[in-house]
Amino acid sequence: MNSDRTPAIPAIRQVGVIGGGQLAWMMVEAAQSLGLEIVVQTPRATDPALNNSLRAETAFAIKAVLAPIGDAEATARLAQQCQVVTFENEFVDLDALRHLEAQGVCFRPGLSVLAALLDKYEQHQFLESLGVPVPAFATITPQTDLAALGFSFPVVIKSRRHGYDGQGTFMVRDAAELAQFWQGFAGDADTTHRFMVEAFVPFERELAVMAARSATGEIALYPVVETYQKQQVCRWAIAPVALPPQTQTQIQTIATRLLESLDAIGILGIELFLTPDGRVVVNEIAPRTHNSGHLTIDACKTSQFEQHLRAVCGLPLGDPSLHAAGAVMVNLLGYETAMSDYLEQRQHLAAVPNATVHWYGKTDAKLGRKLGHATVLLNTSEREQAIAMARQIEALWYPNP
Repeated sequence: MNSDRTPAIPAIRQVGVIGGGQLAWMMVEAAQSLGLEIVVQTPRATDPALNNSLRAETAFAIKAVLAPIGDAEATARLAQQCQVVTFENEFVDLDALRHLEAQGVCFRPGLSVLAALLDKYEQHQFLESLGVPVPAFATITPQTDLAALGFSFPVVIKSRRHGYDGQGTFMVRDAAELAQFWQGFAGDADTTHRFMVEAFVPFERELAVMAARSATGEIALYPVVETYQKQQVCRWAIAPVALPPQTQTQIQTIATRLLESLDAIGILGIELFLTPDGRVVVNEIAPRTHNSGHLTIDACKTSQFEQHLRAVCGLPLGDPSLHAAGAVMVNLLGYETAMSDYLEQRQHLAAVPNATVHWYGKTDAKLGRKLGHATVLLNTSEREQAIAMARQIEALWYPNP
């Protein structure tokens, strides 16, 4: 999977990150071990990446450009302080950033990668052009006749842009629910290019894989994880996943084809459906570090965050393999509206053998908001025991798991 024919390029030491949420915070943590300098563009000084209380006592300083994520003028100031700019999220103005790229700003992954993936409808078109299996899909408006397009209920409606953490994804089971869905957007002046529809995939399991590629073409694929979604939000992920060799090969082929076709530099999060007949279908792709890869911090020899930085800085990629027999990651989502640090619950979680709690330092809890995650290393690779541990962690966090 590695290429040794391309000469190594000089390592980059100053990295700009657009976005200051928990993904950027975990990237900052990884940067310290690599001796990198980080500059973050984010709206608030209290955002996780700039929250000093989340870091152990250290001289590691984070520079900041306090501005909205989509402020390209602020990104120009960011670029003046670093050698490469990368992304924590997708809330960017691509057209404005292209002007900076034309002026010599180095973005990794490149803007062509984002252009292919940020709009989910265009992402599916790109995947289809590569022969990568995706659910049947189409654009949709209130006037669309789904039956005429060959769709039958249930279907999934998605926002083409800016959907995350379950927001912008809607399961529609019948015509009445579809009418109710459109009623929720009755005051929307333009729904023409806002939504797409997908055929529902009757999956056996949901899977994900983190896949990284360096500037020299080196590729590293992480162990496949199984994920469980509740209300379209990931609740837990477990690794490793026992899959037939042909299924593993399908996933590796898809990931490699994507990285190479996009000429991507950095890491991708690839969400997948596994059907009862053994087919692998791509659900979505994120051109960045991803929630399904959080267990790599504690369970793998190289975390997804370090791997991404290695890729964008021209460093050799690290070993993505597990160093434990198995691992479980449970998202600690907000289940109420409150101002709390949930210290007592975090202490109970931390008391679980081989558990690590990652707390994002957010000051207010809201329904579904990602407040942290807990990872437990296991001495077994058995799926049943991993799921039992996930449920144990859920019971310690959620009032009604």
